[in-house]
Amino acid sequence: MDGSLIQLHDLPDEILMIILKKISNAEVLYSFIGVNKRLNEIVHDSIFTNCLTLIRDSSNSLSDRLNKRILDRFCLQILPSIHHKIKWLNVESPSMEPILLSTNYPNLYGLGIYHIEKETASRIFTEESPLIHIFQNQILSLVIDIVQRKDLSLAENGNVHIFTRILTVSSKLQCLNFGPSLFPYQRLLFRSLTPIVVSPTLLELRVSVQNFIDCLYLVDGRFDQL
Repeated sequence: MDGSLIQLHDLPDEILMIILKKISNAEVLYSFIGVNKRLNEIVHDSIFTNCLTLIRDSSNSLSDRLNKRILDRFCLQILPSIHHKIKWLNVESPSMEPILLSTNYPNLYGLGIYHIEKETASRIFTEESPLIHIFQNQILSLVIDIVQRKDLSLAENGNVHIFTRILTVSSKLQCLNFGPSLFPYQRLLFRSLTPIVVSPTLLELRVSVQNFIDCLYLVDGRFDQL
């Protein structure tokens, strides 16, 4: 590692940036932040700090080994040092709350939540949630991918409840991607007893619905900016 650092140190900034851009942002920050002054300045560039993916099954090697030690370093050192530069975070349950609560993110506007169970999703989109201020005051774009339930009927009902809660508490939300994996269990099935939900701010909505009637529910005027 020391030899590799010496070789990197000999490279011009332009070449070093080209190399680092081929690595995931999370890997760059974990490997080089705090190593020396020059590397520290380079990896603090917005190219590496604007968007971070901290999930285990993404394509980068760091995410494959996102264990407690690595997560602790991000929460205690890395994220607080770049908190004002982060604009988008991709996280998963159960590391989502430690990451989002480790510091404040004044410029965060986008959030991707993956591998989250229905019960957890129902809990975080409530007034009692410690994350509520983020959804109410900051998030403009949200991606949420819920894990499969064995009882599909329960999953469908739960999905509508979560969908409703998201739009109720996220007062600034402009873009919502609900269930990007497009698995059947992520479809929305609206019923006559479903509470009416209105969002005057939503500009873009990506969902999978059960049938054409459910589609009509979404285009009946309650989302008048779509």
